[in-house]
Amino acid sequence: MAGGQAPISNVSDTARWVAAYRARESARPDALFRDPLADRLAGVQGYSIVDLAPRVMRNGWPVVTRTKIIDDLIAKSIAEGCDRVLNLATGLDTRPYRLVLPADFVWVEADLPEILAEKESMLAGETPHGVLIRRPVDLADPSARDKFLDEALGAIGPVSTPAAKALVLTEGLQFYLDTVTVTDLARALVRPEIAWWMADITFRMDRMRTRGMFENAPMKFDPPNGLAFFEELGWQPVQTENLLVQARKLRRAPLYLRLASYLPQPDPRQPMRNPWSAVIRFEHEPGTFEPR
Repeated sequence: MAGGQAPISNVSDTARWVAAYRARESARPDALFRDPLADRLAGVQGYSIVDLAPRVMRNGWPVVTRTKIIDDLIAKSIAEGCDRVLNLATGLDTRPYRLVLPADFVWVEADLPEILAEKESMLAGETPHGVLIRRPVDLADPSARDKFLDEALGAIGPVSTPAAKALVLTEGLQFYLDTVTVTDLARALVRPEIAWWMADITFRMDRMRTRGMFENAPMKFDPPNGLAFFEELGWQPVQTENLLVQARKLRRAPLYLRLASYLPQPDPRQPMRNPWSAVIRFEHEPGTFEPR
């Protein structure tokens, strides 16, 4: 890192960094998605982080691939009856502005007050699709989180009908939580109104040689039993999209990684030597533990 300093000074900077990757993808003639707001949200800091990133992250293939996969799975969930999205730790995500959503579709964003205030200021004058509701909340506070879930799944704001088949999205959140906190979150999401939980999961982050980059925003979640961690909590993967394999199919994987994408992928439930990343849509297995 330039001057011996990590380019990311806090977790909020990661949102600007991700926005910069979305902006660069949007500028491509063959873009997988278009995000006209991303450049504004990234700012100078977002592009600075991209330019200082290690080789494995330089072209942003994991972020771009993750974004495309999640976009498609949200569309699939809506086609299957999803009537509400709860985006936890939403950061500078712009999906309510760029995805095609039904006019009455409810999208609820939650994050720390300062992040949402910055986002609202930068997006002032922009019109989202559907019904967008933002709520400031510290998701690390179990009491505040559960109170938020009660509100977000009920009749909220101008919406008079409670959710019946919600999807909870935690994009880029688990990395920064410890195992105890992720366990508590998994239990908190067991509610009859929540049909799916979608998350991006990466195991063996220590092998990605990016630890210097995240010195000020350390990544903590890396259970030794991998995907089995979620299955033991009753969350069964109904769709698993391997990031490296999908990046190759989408023509975004770097040349030096393409061959690896054709090799047999490791079992994410067993200890592994190399990183494994995927976007996963979970459903909860009834009877594993009672909802709150």
